[in-house]
Amino acid sequence: MDTHIPMRTEAGARAGSGGPDLRHHGDAEVLDDGSALVDLAVNVRADTPPAWLREHVAASLGSLAAYPDGRAARAAVAARHGLPVERVLLTAGAAEGFVLLARALKVRRPVVVHPQFTEPEAALRDAGHTVGRVLLREADGFRLDPAAVPEEADLVVVGNPTNPTSVLHPAASLTELARPGRTLVVDEAFMDAVPGEREALAGRTDVPGLVVLRSLTKTWGLAGLRIGYVLAAPETITELERAQPLWPVSTPALAAAEACVTPRALAEAAHAAHRIAADRDRLVAGLGEFAGAGVRVAEPAEGPFVLVRLPDAAAVRHRLRGLGYAVRRGDTFPGLGEEWLRLAVRDRATTDGFLRALGRAVTAPA
Repeated sequence: MDTHIPMRTEAGARAGSGGPDLRHHGDAEVLDDGSALVDLAVNVRADTPPAWLREHVAASLGSLAAYPDGRAARAAVAARHGLPVERVLLTAGAAEGFVLLARALKVRRPVVVHPQFTEPEAALRDAGHTVGRVLLREADGFRLDPAAVPEEADLVVVGNPTNPTSVLHPAASLTELARPGRTLVVDEAFMDAVPGEREALAGRTDVPGLVVLRSLTKTWGLAGLRIGYVLAAPETITELERAQPLWPVSTPALAAAEACVTPRALAEAAHAAHRIAADRDRLVAGLGEFAGAGVRVAEPAEGPFVLVRLPDAAAVRHRLRGLGYAVRRGDTFPGLGEEWLRLAVRDRATTDGFLRALGRAVTAPA
């Protein structure tokens, strides 16, 4: 089914169908021959994990002979959000949460709001679901109109702030999606990179059917450790926990989870969020210098990355690789095409070097 304003919906397909490669992620840009490139493709904060966190995780290695005990880490995450432990499930990265939701919940009409992180739809497809899509439009700033989500949808997935558009949707718009009998899944993997975590729904217990996913891998540079969590009603947590294997989160990952929600860590993350915002402003301003070459930034950007549209984006991406920089292609996100790139926010020096390389890449002869 298609609607025209402000966004359109379309029927998805089961696993194995054509369309964008939902399993392509930014790390593919820096594997093998890309390992020496300056990385603007992966949305993990640079220069992480910090030394104190590495030392804390390393100290946990002495207890590897024992099976993991997640009670302390679960209680710490619950306290961080002011929730009872029954509303928290620790996972091997937020991505595991999407797999558990797809396998454990009995839904008939799941809908994913795109463009966004593609793993939720991939997990739903792999679990045998036919997935509907709501495609946000560039003309509307990739912003959500709750009325565009089909009323019959019994599971809705949306990111906030959204990867790759960097849009931060108002919490009020998201809560409008809540319905009796509907599960509302909000991916807040990048929310701790937003100063003040404004528009966050984590910790809310007054929204029926709300499930919030959080990741600790982005801000803290723990992608290789795999740690995240799900916040939801106790009955939903119980269903998801039944779908998990035994001891799904390792002892080092549990140690990291406990450390990353301490007051010290939260203060450091808050400081990093403000620094990221300043670095993002510098990147966006620099990109504005290439408007004459057709470069357009999706604004306002609120996450630790920006989405850029430009002519010959695929060729520019390849030229940037030759100049030493990796960026994320956008055409694997439903609702985007080959003219889109996603750029991770980096420090001032890295940004300035990248902008010089971009200037060469966009002016090079075809």
